Amino acid sequence: QVQLVESGGGLVQAGDSLRLSCAASGFTFSSYDMGWFRQAPGKEREFVAAISTYYANFVKGRFTNSRDNAKNTVYLTITRLRPEATAVYYCAARPRAATGYDYWGQGTQVTVSS
Repeated sequence: QVQLVESGGGLVQAGDSLRLSCAASGFTFSSYDMGWFRQAPGKEREFVAAISTYYANFVKGRFTNSRDNAKNTVYLTITRLRPEATAVYYCAARPRAATGYDYWGQGTQVTVSS
């Protein structure tokens, strides 16, 4: 059974840092690229980061996507959080060289207060 379980979200203040985790199981983690998406209230889900080199324009160097294959876990580290970062953050997995994501997590809420 494939599972992606995000954690690490919560209520933080503007300017704080946060590290989200996504624990994967049920598939060959090392054969998949991992990405992050987010959905803010009233908005569509949007791309945040993929692999370790592709980031949305709004990231501006404040987000880092990394992974630990030994732990089957991917991380999204966010620094200098802004209130507009408030959203549910999702991790997703896609086979290497594929364009679509096969697996999605349930999301973790990040709320940034000003």
